[in-house]
Amino acid sequence: RLWQHVTSAINKGDQHKATQEKFVLEEEQRNAARERRESGTEWKPLLFQHDAGTNEWRYKYEDLRPWDPLNDIAQFEKDGILQTMERHLSTRMSNHKATCINNQITRHKRSAKDCRRRKTSDQPSNHSQNTESSCSTPESVQELSDDDGKYLGFESLCVQCGKEINHLKEIHSAVLSLQKAQQDIHR
Repeated sequence: RLWQHVTSAINKGDQHKATQEKFVLEEEQRNAARERRESGTEWKPLLFQHDAGTNEWRYKYEDLRPWDPLNDIAQFEKDGILQTMERHLSTRMSNHKATCINNQITRHKRSAKDCRRRKTSDQPSNHSQNTESSCSTPESVQELSDDDGKYLGFESLCVQCGKEINHLKEIHSAVLSLQKAQQDIHR
C-alpha cells in the first residue's frame, strides 16, 4: 500500500511520476525520523533486524529457499510479510503437521495404555479381574468432532493444525451441501 503509487507509475511506464512518488515517500520517512529524534522516541522496525556484525539491515521474514517452478505459483505481500503461494503444502508445513499429529498419537497411546492397566476395582463394575477399558484407540479416530474442531480422541492440537481442521470442515460442509443439491436435482 505504501508504494502503490510508485508501483502504478512504474507499471504505466511513467518514470518521472514514479520518481516523484518515491521522493514523497522518502521525504515523509525523513520527517518522521527527525520528529522521533527530536522527541527522543526510539525507532523499532517491524519488518527488519539490524545485524551488528555486518552493520546491515535484514528482512525478518526472508525466505532463502530456491524458487520451485513446479510448486511455487507466486510471491505476494500481506501485512508487510512476503509470502509464497504454493500448489502444495510446503515441506515445512507437512513436517509440522506430521510432528503435531505424531505427538498427539503418542499422548493418546500413552493414555490408552494407562486406561488398559486400570483394574476393574477402580472402575464402576462388579468384576474383580483386569479388563480392557473402553478407551478409544487412534485407529478409531476417523472423523472430525463437531464441537471444537479437534480430532476425536486428540487433545490440544496446535493453533495451526486447528485452523487447518476448521478449513477442512468448511470444505466438507460445502461438499455435503453440493451433494444434497445434486440429489434434489435428480429427484
